[in-house]
Amino acid sequence: MLTTPFGQLGAGLTNIPWLSLSILFPIICAFIVPFIPDKGKGKEVRWFALVVALITFLITVGAYINGFNINDENVQLKESVNWLPNLGLTWSVGADGISMPLILLTSFITALAVLAAWPVSYKPKLFFFLILAMDGGQIAVFAVQDMLLFFLAWELELLPVYLLLAIWGGKKRQYAATKFIIYTAGSSIFILLASLAMGFYGNGAPNFNFEYLAQQDFSQNFQILCYAGLLIAFGVKLPIVPLHTWLPDAHGEATAPVHMLLAGILLKMGGYALLRFNAQLLPLAHVQFAPLLIVLGAVNIIYAAFTSFAQRNLKRKIAYSSISHMGFVLIGIGSFSALGTSGAMLQMVSHGLIGASLFFLVGATYDRTKTLKLDEMGGVGQKMRIMFALWTACSLASLALPGMSGFVSELMVFTGFVTDEVYTLPFRITMASLAAVGVILTPIYLLSMLREIFFGKENPTLVEERKLIDAEPREIYIIGCLLLPIIGIGLYPRLITESYLASINNLVDRNLNAVKQNIKSIEFVSDNNDVLKAPPI
Repeated sequence: MLTTPFGQLGAGLTNIPWLSLSILFPIICAFIVPFIPDKGKGKEVRWFALVVALITFLITVGAYINGFNINDENVQLKESVNWLPNLGLTWSVGADGISMPLILLTSFITALAVLAAWPVSYKPKLFFFLILAMDGGQIAVFAVQDMLLFFLAWELELLPVYLLLAIWGGKKRQYAATKFIIYTAGSSIFILLASLAMGFYGNGAPNFNFEYLAQQDFSQNFQILCYAGLLIAFGVKLPIVPLHTWLPDAHGEATAPVHMLLAGILLKMGGYALLRFNAQLLPLAHVQFAPLLIVLGAVNIIYAAFTSFAQRNLKRKIAYSSISHMGFVLIGIGSFSALGTSGAMLQMVSHGLIGASLFFLVGATYDRTKTLKLDEMGGVGQKMRIMFALWTACSLASLALPGMSGFVSELMVFTGFVTDEVYTLPFRITMASLAAVGVILTPIYLLSMLREIFFGKENPTLVEERKLIDAEPREIYIIGCLLLPIIGIGLYPRLITESYLASINNLVDRNLNAVKQNIKSIEFVSDNNDVLKAPPI
């Protein structure tokens, strides 16, 4: 039975199973791709894939407009069908404020990635089949409301990425693809073990539904074990240092559309899962691990910023920049303030847009220069003026220029953490000061990168022998589509923050109640405000 309890524009639209449709439609259409008549270069296939991706995006927009109430903290758009009841497995999907923005982001980035893949002519049917399959699989990760089903969706997404890297990647594509699958598939075993442990907890029938698990009275030691395993699994995907080494290799060999999916969507799956499972379902353990998340976030920011600063390969420089920016997500999740947690959520959306734009430009630049080494570039600013303008705008967004989404999200994380009285003042000052180092380094390495590419010492061979064509209309359109929400959110953040505010407030209240329950491991200060100090790290 399908249920969609909330609607705004009439029963006819609200009775549509929006989320199931957004998952199954691109996957079903992917299996139609091999039967599309094609002359060999993929022209017909790419148009079909683009139409499917755009329809999928419109379906997710329809779900948001016709069935999602931003003021409701609970899961909405519920669609549930008994699948394998003996195993406790149910097709259960839904969306709340934490998942809905990421569902929209996924369908939006995928549609642009299909457009970015326009030049693909090698095995185009297989390429677009994998892209469409990923679209449905990644939406499923954010939409499913059953932990065992979540594990299946998580695994479904891995194979397309592996093949996209292994077949269409660079010279070391086999190494990068193998490393990706070993890291991500190997860590997924912790998701399966935690899912089974939580679903079979107690003496009743197995139940993996998120709402059911959230109501279970798991013991603190049990929560700590599950939390530790899930932190490893999701930490690989985020990625958290030192579980990050697969990402620079994957980005170093991927093509532009795969870059966009990796940076724009894949990394967000780790941050979303930390919020959904670690923080929401395991609050007692989250109280114990939250300070560690703060420390890991600061390490991510500093280590990846310094490493990015030293990189001479353009793809790897941007890849380490992504790792650094995801450190703010960890700090926001580790805070016990609504502002900090909201900032982490906004940082995921913001980085999804900014990361996709930067990696698309990396691919476009490589298509022209045929090199990724900064030492071999230089002096192309006069030849590619529009490309320089696009690079500058996206780089300014990445370094958190005021007026763009990155500035708002990082400011929210910083302010929320610094004013979070759950932690001691010395701890807050120390971690904020360390994270600020990364904030200072970011504009240095990004602006230096722009100077080396466009205004460095001119490479005569590059300028004379290679056709340095400026940005094409398709490329300008893709970057324009990404810059529009980046600037829109930067100028008016409530465009996004209102959609998840109720869910974030509910999550933070749940964690603060867990803080109070951990009174034995928390030192209370007997003053007028009863300020809570953080548990020891």
